Order: sequence, then C-alpha cells, then structure tokens
Amino acid sequence: MTRYPKAGKGGEWKVKELQAIPADWKGDTISDGGGLSGEVRVKADGSISIRFKYAFRWHGKVAWHQCGTFPDTGVANIRTERDRARQKVAEGINPSVEKKANRIKEQAANEAVIAEAERKATENLTVADLFDEWLKDGVARQDGNAELRRSFGKNVLPFIGEKALRDLTEKDLLAVLRALRARGLNRGVVILNNDMGQMLRWAEKRKPWRGLMIDGNPAELVEVKKLLDHDYQEQRDRVLCADEIRELRDIFERMERDYAALPAGQKYSGVRPLERKAQLALWICLSTLCRIGELLKGEWQHVDLENGTWLIPAQNTKGQRGKRQDHHVFLSPFALRHFRELHTLTGETSYLFPATNNTDHVDLKSISKRVGDRQEKFKNRSKPLSGRRHDNTLVLNQGTKGEWTPHDLRRTGATMMQELGVTLEIIDRCQNHLLGGSKVRRHYLHHDYASEKRNAWRILGERLEMLANSDAERVCEWEVPDA
Repeated sequence: MTRYPKAGKGGEWKVKELQAIPADWKGDTISDGGGLSGEVRVKADGSISIRFKYAFRWHGKVAWHQCGTFPDTGVANIRTERDRARQKVAEGINPSVEKKANRIKEQAANEAVIAEAERKATENLTVADLFDEWLKDGVARQDGNAELRRSFGKNVLPFIGEKALRDLTEKDLLAVLRALRARGLNRGVVILNNDMGQMLRWAEKRKPWRGLMIDGNPAELVEVKKLLDHDYQEQRDRVLCADEIRELRDIFERMERDYAALPAGQKYSGVRPLERKAQLALWICLSTLCRIGELLKGEWQHVDLENGTWLIPAQNTKGQRGKRQDHHVFLSPFALRHFRELHTLTGETSYLFPATNNTDHVDLKSISKRVGDRQEKFKNRSKPLSGRRHDNTLVLNQGTKGEWTPHDLRRTGATMMQELGVTLEIIDRCQNHLLGGSKVRRHYLHHDYASEKRNAWRILGERLEMLANSDAERVCEWEVPDA
C-alpha cells in the first residue's frame, strides 16, 4: 500500500509524521513526492525505519537510487541526495552507477594506503624481526633454542637488533664478532658466525626477507678465520696424560684436606675445593667416555647400580634429529664406584645432578664453567666474574699443555682405550658415534657389540684404577702396561 502525508499526494512528509508511523505499516510504501518514496521496515526491537529511494528512467526502464534510511539519515539529507541524483540524470549520468564507482575508487584508495603501509613496514623489518621469525619457523635445536636466545640476546640483538635488514652489511656482522673476539672467545666467534649465517641463509630463501637482501647475504662476505688467533684450532686435541690425571687426583685430595683443616672462622674466606659432585662428574666422564651434557641430564631411573649399567636415552645424546640413538654404558668397577658415591649425594632426587629446586637437572654448562674458572690464566677477563671463582687451582702440568675442559676427558678416555689395544670401531661405539656404512649393512647387521664394549670399559677402568693408586713419576705421555 502506498501512503501519503497529511499534505496529500505529491506533498512531503514532516519529521513528526514519519516518527508517528505505526508498526502495522510494515512493508507499506510512503510517497514523498518528486520521485522519492520509502519502504517502512520494522526491526526486531520494534523500532521503525524507512528506506528511501529515488525513481528515474534510464534507457527506457525504471531505475532506483538509494538515498538513505530514516531516522539514521535526516529527511533533509535524504531529499538533498534525491536532488543530486536528479541533477546527475539530467546530465546523462546514472547516479547509482556513479555511487558504485565512487565506492570502488574509495576502496581502491584505501587498499593502496594499506598496501603502501605494509610495504613500508616490510622494508623496515629489522634483524630482531628476522630472529623472531627464524626461531619460530626456521630452527629447532635440541634445547628448544634456549642457547640461541641467550647468545643472540647477549651478543647480537643489543648491537644490530634494531637495524633494518635491508641495511645490514658485512661490517655490522664483523663488529659483532670482533666484540666477542675481544673477550678472548675464539670458539664463541666461530659458533656465533655459524648461527648468524644459518639465520641469514634461511632468510635468503623466503619472503619477505629475500627481497630485503638485494645486495646479497652479508654473512657470505665474512672471513671468520681472519678474526681468530693464529694458533686457534677449530677442533681441540687436548688429551690429559697419566701424570696429569694423577695430578688432578692430588689437587682434589689436597684441596679437600686443606679446606677441612681450616679453623671454623676461616672457612668462609678460604679456598673451597671443587664440589664433590663436580669431581665425580669428571671421573665418570673420563671412565665412560660420555659427554658432560649427557651426564648432567641423566636420571637415576636409567642407572642400574646392581648390574652396573647406565642407559643414555636418545633424546639426551648429541646428533641430528632422527639420527640420535640410545646408548648403553657398561660401568667398570671404577665408574660404578663413583656412581655409587654420587647416589649417596643425589639418589633421593630424580636427576643425577639436580638443580637447586630438584625439579630439573643443573645447567649443562655448570661443570665446564667451574673447571674454567679455576684456570683463569687462560681467560681474557679484566676482573673476576661475580659469584664465580677466579684462580688457577685446576691448572695441570703448570699450564704447559694449555687449558683442559670436561670434554677433553672424553677424548682422553678414548685415547687411553686406543693405547690399550681397543679397536677404533669399538671405541666409536663406546662413544656412541653414529657409524657410517651402506644402508644394507645397517639394515642386516644388528650385532650390538655389548661384550666388546663391556671389555673396553673394563680395560679403561683398570687403567684408571692403577693411575688412581699410583704415585710413580712418569713422563707426561701414555704408557701401556706390560701384558
């Protein structure tokens, strides 16, 4: 039904008349004159709205142009839009098509603004942005990337983290590496260079990062060898000789004895010996050829003191994902004795070396730091580190053969096995090295060499027992006992 205002057909509706329209007019048409009409609508809440449109002829057919909805749009504005549309028709322009075109133009303009903003944001992506993305999608280290976060957070991001990737140069990377080298950390320089290179190579292959590296990967221009000491060796070859092993034993015993002899009031200022748990860790590494990290992550549930075995689960071993393997260690009497003493200290907890809260293992670098702190003559430190030792109590052989680390004990034990006649293949298996060979051999040959490995560890343990109970003076070289 078409309804008209009080003024009659052709007249205009007053605002109060529109406001008084009842809900039962729903669907009716009200005529406002001049080709303008509106459809009465009732919302869910019962409120009334009227959608107005202007009728005009276009190419011999009736066409409609939407002018607005009352009361959201005032009547005066609705009629003004009707008049504008009428003028456009007189000019030969379809007002509805023009309105649609304007809407498309406006949308295109908005999209262009957004695209430009995104382009600028992409152009200004920083090294820190790349690092975050790389950690999320590009790298998955065994420690959950904890060491990468620590290393970059300390050595990289404070210096070049806010630098736009498109502006990153070889000189920026060299500055980061030189700062680390100034602290005497040759090995740290190599590791950090490798990590930064891995991140940037990942970026080279992916959008939007590759588009920002228009001048190439700056990591490819870094010649890291030129930053290192001339006598630096990438692979350590330090091996403790028999005299040094005996000297280490004597140092532990002397420090324990001297500290125990101090009067009660002087113990606080006295030189504390290396914690007994740390001493045991070193002897276990030497006698089992395990990595220090594998030992510190170990759990008592994997140690069988009665049968003298220790299982190192694959997830605790070193290697590429999918290629790590369980490692069964057969404990010699020497190794078993140290495990049993360790059990008296930590056997009530889950881990062999529990953290202070007993809910996790200790930091995997804790033993290495303690050993290194007691060989300060090999460190380039301007002052002692807070809360850390700073002496030379663990320097061996007067330092003539250089610093030693817990990992050197693994190499030392393997070398001792070699000198004692153990075959290289068995030594590799005792070290849990992933052996090569054809796929056919790996598929069909499944002998576990348990008896051979057990014998190798036994021979090593006997040699260590002899050293532990011997005070004979010898040249600092390995000597194989008479058969």
